[in-house]
Amino acid sequence: MALGKTFGAWALGAASILLCSTLSAAAADKVTLLLNWYNYGEHAPFYLGIEKGYFPAEGIELSVEEGRGSGATVQAVAAGSATFGYADFGTMVKAAVKGAPIKAVGIMLQKSPMAVQGFADKNIRTPKDMIGKTVVYTPGDSFSQLWPALLKVNGIQDNQVKVITGDAATKRNAVISGQADFLLGNVNDQKPLIEEATGKPVYAMLFADFGVNTVNGSVIVRPDLLEKNPDLAKRFLRALQKSIAEAKSNPQAAVDAMLKVNPKAGKRETLLASWTVTLPLLHTALTEQKPPLWTDPKDISGTLDILSKYSGVDLDPAQGAKFYTNDFLPN
Repeated sequence: MALGKTFGAWALGAASILLCSTLSAAAADKVTLLLNWYNYGEHAPFYLGIEKGYFPAEGIELSVEEGRGSGATVQAVAAGSATFGYADFGTMVKAAVKGAPIKAVGIMLQKSPMAVQGFADKNIRTPKDMIGKTVVYTPGDSFSQLWPALLKVNGIQDNQVKVITGDAATKRNAVISGQADFLLGNVNDQKPLIEEATGKPVYAMLFADFGVNTVNGSVIVRPDLLEKNPDLAKRFLRALQKSIAEAKSNPQAAVDAMLKVNPKAGKRETLLASWTVTLPLLHTALTEQKPPLWTDPKDISGTLDILSKYSGVDLDPAQGAKFYTNDFLPN
C-alpha cells in the first residue's frame, strides 16, 4: 500500500513537472532579431546565447536574421516586421528624428568601429599621416558622413587627401590593388577580410581615438513594445548581457556557435579575428566597470553632438533620453 502511494505520488509529481515544462515551452515568446548586416564576428554573441540556453532560460525562442544595412533594419523594426533590431545608433537617430517609432535599449559597441584602414607598410598611424594619400569610401554612408569631422577635429583640409569612391567590395579591391592607400570602414569587418585575402597586415586607425567617437551597434525596438511588454525587453537584454560576457570569455565558442547555424558566414579564423578586434569596443572609459550594454549618458550626448554638427541631423544633444534608455537592463 505504501509502495503504491509512493509510486502514485511520484507519478503525479512527474506529470506535474512534465505539464509545467510543456506549458513553459508553449509560453515561450517567439522573438526575431534582425541584424545590421550579413554575419561577421560582431554577431557571434547572439548565437552563443542561443546555444548556451540563455535566451530559452528567459522564455525566449530567438530567431536571428541577417540584415542588409542598418537603415533597412531600422525601417523593419519601426514597421513591426522584427521584434528587435541590431543597428548603428546614428542611423537609428536619423530615422527617429524623422518620426520613426524606434528607440535603443542597449548598446553593444560603445566605442565606434569606424576606422581608417590600410596596409601596415603605408604607415598611417595618425590623421596627419593621411595628408597626400588617397582614400576610398562609399558616398552617403555613415563613414563618409563622419569623414569631415575626422578631418576638421584634426586640422586637415579637404583637399589634402585625394578621394575615390566605391561600394564595400570596391573599397577592399582599391586598397588591395594599390589604387587607394586606405579605406573607411568598420575595423571588425574590412580589416580581417583584407588580411584574409592578402596575408598582409592591415593597420586600423580608429576615429574614436582621434576625437570622433559615436556609439554604434545598438539593440533597437519600438517604444510601444516597451510599454505593452516591458518584461520581454528585460528578459531579452538579460540573456544578451550573459551572452556577451560569455563570448568575451570564450571567443572560439562564440564563433563556433555562429558557424553551426550559418556555415557560410566565413572562415573560422577570420570570424575569430573579427570578434577579437571587437572586444575593445564594448566599453568606453565611462563604462568599463559596467556590465555589457549599459551606456553612459555622456557617451550618448557626445554622439548626438557629433551627429548634429556633421551628419545634417537637427537635434539637441542634451535630449539623449528621446533615443536611448538603460531602464530595461538588469540592475
